[in-house]
Amino acid sequence: MKYFLITYKTKANGQIDEEVQLTRNLKPGDLRVCNVIMNFAEKKVERCYIEGKVLDTDWEKLYGYYSKIYPNLIQQLEAGN
Repeated sequence: MKYFLITYKTKANGQIDEEVQLTRNLKPGDLRVCNVIMNFAEKKVERCYIEGKVLDTDWEKLYGYYSKIYPNLIQQLEAGN
């Protein structure tokens, strides 16, 4: 796996669901739909768009944040790259 994708979806009751994916290749729609796209092969943030705003795309900050929340997934990505 090469990419770590996160998509935030707002439910009718106002709650926000977070959908996480690991993928080898980006699909054309991923750049439109996903809120966060991290490329682990190049250690690069491809996209970070949350609540209508482009946010900080610093690799170290996002890596540190998501590695605390999803340690097993991040370890899996690190092992594959």
